[in-house]
Parts: sequence; C-alpha cells; structure tokens
Amino acid sequence: MVTYDKTEIFYISIGFWLFLGVICYSSGSYNILTVKTGGSVTIPCYYDRKYKHQKKYWHSEIDMSNTYTNTTEENLSVIDHPDQSLFTVTIRNLQSTKHDGHYYCAMKIEGKTIVTYGLYLQVQSEPDVSVVSSSVSGHEGGDISVQCFYSSGYKDKLKQWCRYKDKSCYTVGRINTSQNSSVQISDDGRRSFTVLMTGLRLTDSGWYYCSAGEALNPVHFTVIKAEPDKEKDDTGVTPWDF
Repeated sequence: MVTYDKTEIFYISIGFWLFLGVICYSSGSYNILTVKTGGSVTIPCYYDRKYKHQKKYWHSEIDMSNTYTNTTEENLSVIDHPDQSLFTVTIRNLQSTKHDGHYYCAMKIEGKTIVTYGLYLQVQSEPDVSVVSSSVSGHEGGDISVQCFYSSGYKDKLKQWCRYKDKSCYTVGRINTSQNSSVQISDDGRRSFTVLMTGLRLTDSGWYYCSAGEALNPVHFTVIKAEPDKEKDDTGVTPWDF
C-alpha cells in the first residue's frame, strides 16, 4: 500500500488553483480513487442544476490539460448528463506511469473556474479498495447487496458506503433507515465488507462509492421500476377468480 502526505498534497493543489484565481465551489475530505492496472473507471461529477448550460471540463494536473464535456477520445470520454445534473468521466486502459495524479471536475462561470470535485487517481495491480462490478441494479421494493474489498493495510480504517450526490454516508456496524429503504453494512474483519440495501426506491438510483479510510471506488446503482401485475384486470381480480 502506498501512502501520501494528505496535507501536503491538498495545499499544493489548492495553492495552484488560488494562483489562477479559482473559486472552490465545494469542499470535502481528500479522496484517493484506487483502480486496477489496465482497467477502466467512470467518475461522476455533480453540479447544481442551474449550471447545466455552463462549460464543464475535466482537468488533469499531470499535463495541465482540460477536456470539455461531450468529448470522446481513445482512452477518455467526458459526457454531460444535464437531466441528472452531472457529467461523467471515463478513463480506459489505466496505467500508473501515465494516469497517477490529481484531477478535478470544474466549470467556467463568468470567466472564473469553479472546482466541484477533486481526487487523486492511483493505479495499482491490486487496488486498495475495489468492487466486483462498478454497475449494479435492483428492483423497486427489493434488495441489493454490494461487496467492497480492501487491502490488509485498511483493515482498521473506517468503512463506508456513500452517495456522491448529497455526500450522505453509511458506516459499518450501523443500520440506517430512510423512509421505506434501509442500508446495513457488515465487515468480515478480513478483506471485505458488504452493503445491503433493502426496500429499494427509484430515488435510490445514482452514484455511490465504497470507501476504507481515504481510499474509495465508485459504483453506479440503478433501481428498476416495478411492473404492475399484468394478469390482473382493472378491478384487481385475476381472470380465474370467479
């Protein structure tokens, strides 16, 4: 496991943006996104819906490049989803020597840059935090479970399941209930923890991430709308109920 001086990296990055006259739109904890060598990752960048017509881009501190939304290259896609108030960044064929570094989701507003999210991308042969699938789905009213893996160095770190959109987090050992759905996280104490979501609602759809300490890995979650019972007529009675 490779560790970094969080404070040093954070202030170097902020210093760079302040030098350019950047306004930091949102704040939060320092994030390390760990991904597998040769794999791919999709990162969600949320923004306030009132900014859906503003220019948005993905900034790399490695080569100081900006990639604007609705751009698709060989190993990089930046796509805006204004109906969801977010744009996604997909990076493919990840290599440590090429991709390790700081990145930011940003927008241009009245000539100024607003940073909405920042992270450090770390490519590893065995990621410190990973998931079996980065995209999962479940049915409305049903249940879904997600298994999150972590390396031995993170055994004693805080484990969480968080939602990108509102930054709400659920912690290992606690049961959180919100209206009709609930989230429970259990840690096996060795190399993984499991997230169980029950009583799924359509509004549970969206982007989440598994985290252990400062390391995380994103998961896109889709709740499928329950279909009405087609065998019942308008009275709610099946044809053979007579």
